[in-house]
Amino acid sequence: MEACKLTEYSQSGGCGCKIDPTALKQILEKVPKQWSHPNLLVGIEHSDDAAVMKINDRQSLVFSTDFSSPIVDDPYTYGQISAANALSDIYAMGADPIIANAIVGFPVNKLPLESMQEIMHGAVATCRQAGVPLAGGHSIDNPQPIFGLSVVGLVHTSRFKTNAGAKIGDVLILTKPLGIGILASAIKTRVITPACYDKFVFAATQLNTPGSWLGQQEGVHALTDVTGFGLAGHLIEMAKGASVRMEIDTDSVPVIEEAWSLVKEGQVPSAAYRNMHSYGDSLDFADEWNIDDQLVFTDPQTNGGLLMSVDGRIAESCVAKLKELGFMDTAIIGRVVKARGEKFPVSFTRRDGIKRTEVAQVTRIRPTVVL
Repeated sequence: MEACKLTEYSQSGGCGCKIDPTALKQILEKVPKQWSHPNLLVGIEHSDDAAVMKINDRQSLVFSTDFSSPIVDDPYTYGQISAANALSDIYAMGADPIIANAIVGFPVNKLPLESMQEIMHGAVATCRQAGVPLAGGHSIDNPQPIFGLSVVGLVHTSRFKTNAGAKIGDVLILTKPLGIGILASAIKTRVITPACYDKFVFAATQLNTPGSWLGQQEGVHALTDVTGFGLAGHLIEMAKGASVRMEIDTDSVPVIEEAWSLVKEGQVPSAAYRNMHSYGDSLDFADEWNIDDQLVFTDPQTNGGLLMSVDGRIAESCVAKLKELGFMDTAIIGRVVKARGEKFPVSFTRRDGIKRTEVAQVTRIRPTVVL
């Protein structure tokens, strides 16, 4: 890692620097949800990953902007992660990214300009890997380093995916393991091992390119990427958008092995607690769950995996294809069932059928520790 410690200049790293979900809801409450433009196919109604604008019956533009503060100290790796995370918003709509511009905020009098150059080099390398030209951008002098991309994608007008299309009987699939935010906290406090760091970098830089393939599959009914609000938060969005209930087999959810021990050591991003506080009134973890286990499911992911709701008849073949495409941790993690009147219906169960958690109320939250 570089002697220049980028994470020392970030209040919280990666997608953990997102605005609190409760505060964001308050901000957007009075923003019009329905826009009058006839060609806007996807706006802000269901907190989707990107907007979709119809060009014609065969082509639609997909547009997103995503940036974050440093989650690692190495500038090149930070650039890779930030670029991959921004491109993921386009893949999560089932689209292909076609062009990107950079968004840069940098404390020019505090950090060497070579660090910014390396951030850009990492981003260019990732965009090149995705076949996307990084064509320009905008920069400001900023006390906290931030970097990301505005990205334009292209998708067939009838084939884009949203996070609100889940159907009863669907199977839920996740392509990457949880724990990226927890490992990022271990990076910031300098307790992560080299082997664990390598696992983190692999997961955080892996491009979610299968999203464009998933966009072509009729049996994929809903699609999103797991980022700053954690798996639980994105499941809530999907359940609310489709008016269904999500049943999760926690034993099947992939988690980076070291994350379980790190969270017990207190290596937890403040955003994991913040997420729990924000949507905790919709989650009630049963008594056998300690708070550490709960926080794995609210852990903010940066360039996390793709989460999808898929017709059960194609689920196994879909998992096999995703593993063939390099996502070896892909797993079926649950199913979509009929809602039972819950406000945000998400339930977590073990394979033996013993209920571990279902939506209700969280009352056991320990004080937030800001890392």
